Amino acid sequence: MGLSVVIHTYNSEKYLEKCLESVKMADEILICDMYSNDRTIEIAEKYGCKIIYHENIGYADPARNWAMNQAANDWIFVLDSDEIAPKPLMDFLMEWSNNEELQAHYKGMYIPRKNINIGRFLRAWYPNTLIRLFKKGYFSWPAEVHCSPTIHGGIYSINPAEHEKAIIHFSHQSIESYITRMNIYTTLELEKFKQRGVKFSVWYLLLRPVGEFIKRYFLKKGYKDGMQGFMFPIFVGIYKFFAIAKLWEYEYKQKTNFDDSDFPMEYPM
Repeated sequence: MGLSVVIHTYNSEKYLEKCLESVKMADEILICDMYSNDRTIEIAEKYGCKIIYHENIGYADPARNWAMNQAANDWIFVLDSDEIAPKPLMDFLMEWSNNEELQAHYKGMYIPRKNINIGRFLRAWYPNTLIRLFKKGYFSWPAEVHCSPTIHGGIYSINPAEHEKAIIHFSHQSIESYITRMNIYTTLELEKFKQRGVKFSVWYLLLRPVGEFIKRYFLKKGYKDGMQGFMFPIFVGIYKFFAIAKLWEYEYKQKTNFDDSDFPMEYPM
């Protein structure tokens, strides 16, 4: 019984207090920090959080299983430090965590998420449903970035029409932050491509980015969200383009035994 909230942090002072304030009714708040050097730990201590530390490897996914297995309660709610859990959601999760009948049928929960980009909610990303509630002992989380956890049992889904229960995510509040993360995460996407056996093709390079823009701008009505609704579908297309371009680079270097320290004296025309 009971609810633990697990939050991964690294230099998270910007939104952390809002995040912790939103989940303070939980039975436990567990912070898994990657050795922050800002006010993150000071803020966490203010809210009486349990604090553990993990090596900083640039992203949180490899630490998920380790941190979640140290939670004290049967149900674990995973929240990022730049997210807020609205009160209707927390009320629902607290009630859920003490309901034995529901626990017998479900071992996880899909929760919708509202993404805020440069101050605006983008409907092109809604409901962005994610598994964020877990029954201890019934989950496993892959170490690769942006991978979905595995739940060993039934999964309940909050209806996206219940907007008041959606997690609020302060995703990208500047174009600079998006570009900075894009280079890091597209390199991590390459590892996923290799593990899944995905091969480069020109059609994949051309059509996947365009398909992302069409889906988010037209099909999901991003055109209703002003300039943010226009720019961010383009950015997602560029993200996909760079990820696939890095796949081409990897395959090219493997095929040609490319070594950037070996420069020929002449290049043929």
